[in-house]
Amino acid sequence: MVRLDTLVAYCDRRTRRTAFKDAPGAVNGLQIANNGRVTKIGAAVDAGLVPFRQAVAAGVDFLIVHHGMYWEMPRPLTGAVYQRVATLVRGNCALYSSHLPLDGHPEIGNNALLARQLGLKRRRPFLVRDGEAIGCIAALRESRATLRLRLERLYPRVTAIECGSPRPRAVAFCSGAGNSAVPELAAAGVDTLVTGELREEWFNRAQEESLNLYCCGHYATEVHAVQALAAELAKKFRLPWEFIATGNPL
Repeated sequence: MVRLDTLVAYCDRRTRRTAFKDAPGAVNGLQIANNGRVTKIGAAVDAGLVPFRQAVAAGVDFLIVHHGMYWEMPRPLTGAVYQRVATLVRGNCALYSSHLPLDGHPEIGNNALLARQLGLKRRRPFLVRDGEAIGCIAALRESRATLRLRLERLYPRVTAIECGSPRPRAVAFCSGAGNSAVPELAAAGVDTLVTGELREEWFNRAQEESLNLYCCGHYATEVHAVQALAAELAKKFRLPWEFIATGNPL
């Protein structure tokens, strides 16, 4: 057993929670408390009734998520919103959310881990917001065909738009939604982006600006950081942990 406030303090420091200016509804940090004790850690991408039920059934009493509860708050605690909160409270499961801090972290962030799983190293920052980098850029010494093949081995659904160099010198990473990343590629000197999802309009932009864009799924590109943080906590505090998968195909 570990005190809840001990785990929260560690997560806040490790993710540098207060350094990131996130969307107002992100509410990074502890969103729902429990009785103050933790015996098992869980990790999930999204806050939701189904993952909450799965976590409680698995005996999780400290759940780390990337997308938290409060994006559209304030909302009445009725219907599905009530069921979410009630599931956690009845199950004595605390909820900790970390959005941009777990995208941009140079070691356990989604983008650093996206690069690492391809055998690449985070070389320089990308998508800097209020002094903090959300994405990253890595040098690439292989063809885009090889990059695509590696991505297709890692992810079940890869949409490839290949209008850029057949041998790009670098690749940018932006997990989740990459719509804000595409306009910044040229200034960063990069023509290749690995992301989760993009709006339809970026196909024309890729043709016009000679870009390589690889969409691997919003959910699929954001499973990494919550798992890394949960595993680190479990090792440090000698607690079991479990990833709560939902099979989200988007």
